[in-house]
Amino acid sequence: MIYYKTEEEIELIKESSLLVAKTHAEVAKLIQPGVTTLELDKVAEEFIRDHGGVPGFKGYSGFPNTLCVSPNEEVVHGIPNSTPLESGTILSLDCGVKKNGFFGDSAFTYEVGEVAQDVKDLLKVTRESLYKGIEAAVAGNRIGDIGYAVQNHAERNGYTVVRELVGHGVGANLHESPEVPNYGKRGRGVKLQEGLVIAIEPMINMGVKEIIQLNDGWTIKTADLKPSAHFEHTVVVRKGKAEILSSFEFIDEVLKNKN
Repeated sequence: MIYYKTEEEIELIKESSLLVAKTHAEVAKLIQPGVTTLELDKVAEEFIRDHGGVPGFKGYSGFPNTLCVSPNEEVVHGIPNSTPLESGTILSLDCGVKKNGFFGDSAFTYEVGEVAQDVKDLLKVTRESLYKGIEAAVAGNRIGDIGYAVQNHAERNGYTVVRELVGHGVGANLHESPEVPNYGKRGRGVKLQEGLVIAIEPMINMGVKEIIQLNDGWTIKTADLKPSAHFEHTVVVRKGKAEILSSFEFIDEVLKNKN
C-alpha cells in the first residue's frame, strides 16, 4: 500500500528531515582520527532529543543505537563501537529521526583525516549518483527511472551498485512502500505521483557489487572488502522537479570550515 502525503504531512516530514541534517552537521564537527563512533552516536542522540525528536533507528527491529556507522568496506547498518577512527577511513553515517509522528532519513559518507584519491572519487560519484536519481523522481516517471539514473552514473564511472539494499517510502513509518532500488530499467515499476515521499540512497562499491552480512545480524560488508559509499536524501515527488526535504548544506558548511 502506497501512501501519498498531504502538504501538511510533507511539512512535518521536512521538519524531521532537517533535524536529521542538523544532527549530521553536529556530528561532522567531531569526525577526526581518534574519535570513536560511540562518541559520535552519543552526541547524535542528545542533539536529536534536545530538539524535540527521538532517534528513528534506536530500537528499530532491535537496532541498539541512534546512528548506523559503517567505515570503509562496511556498506550499511554498522553498530557504533569504542574503536578510535583512523586517518584514511571513510565513514558512512545513516541517521533517522521521528518528530511529530513522522520520520526523516538521510545518510552521508565522511572522510576521516587524509583519504586516498581513488576513495575520494568513489564518494564524489556516489553523491552525484544520488542527485541523478533525484532528478528522475518526478511525477509521470517510474521507480525504474530512478534506479536507472543511479546505476548508469555509477557504472559509467567504473563502480558497482548494491542490489539487496534499497531506498524506500518514508512517512509515519521509517520504511514504507514502495521500494526504491538503485538499479533498474527506464519505464518500469510503480508510476511516480505527486506527494510520494521516498528515501533515495545509493550504496556504491569500488569493487564487486556482492555483499555479506556479519554475525551481529546487522553489519553489511562488501564481499571483496573494498570500500563502499552511501548518500541518502528524503525527497517528495513533484511535477517537473523533486523537492529535497533533507539537506547536506549544514554538513557541507561544517566540512568547509574544518578544512
